[in-house]
Amino acid sequence: MDRIRIGIINVSDRASKGIYEDIPGKAILSTMKEYLSVDWEPVYRVIPDEEDLIASTITDLTDHEGCCLVVTSGGTGPAPRDVTPEATERVCHKMMPGFGELMRTESLKYVPTAILSRQTAGIRNQSLIINLPGKPKAIRQCLDAVFPAVPYCIDLIGGPYLSTNEEIMKVFRPPSK
Repeated sequence: MDRIRIGIINVSDRASKGIYEDIPGKAILSTMKEYLSVDWEPVYRVIPDEEDLIASTITDLTDHEGCCLVVTSGGTGPAPRDVTPEATERVCHKMMPGFGELMRTESLKYVPTAILSRQTAGIRNQSLIINLPGKPKAIRQCLDAVFPAVPYCIDLIGGPYLSTNEEIMKVFRPPSK
């Protein structure tokens, strides 16, 4: 079996220029390492907030790099340069609005400004793309909320079987018939 590949994209003008350390991308990587018990390989990118580049990077990770899951951080707010959801919608064949709804609901437990976030998710071929906020604490809160459904979603779209460290992350798969 080929090694499972997971794309991680930090969308940040400043991190892509080396002005800021890429803390959000590292937070995603660390969380995935905790969650997953299956052998997997990260495919990592740090790019500026440019819609065409975000769309082409997601497409490259899904279509050429073979990532079954692509997780982005940043670019989900209301600022003019926040265009990650637009780029994601542009390249996805199906949108999965429940992911964004749950992430905002979870984030509202901590900050009232969660309603300003436009996290979303979608499917491109056999890949699930999830847009997360840019703050590491919010990244973990959102992933903790939605990840129980991620492996089963990837099963349903024909991706590889993701197993998790059950002490850290319990996923839900319906009982087999």
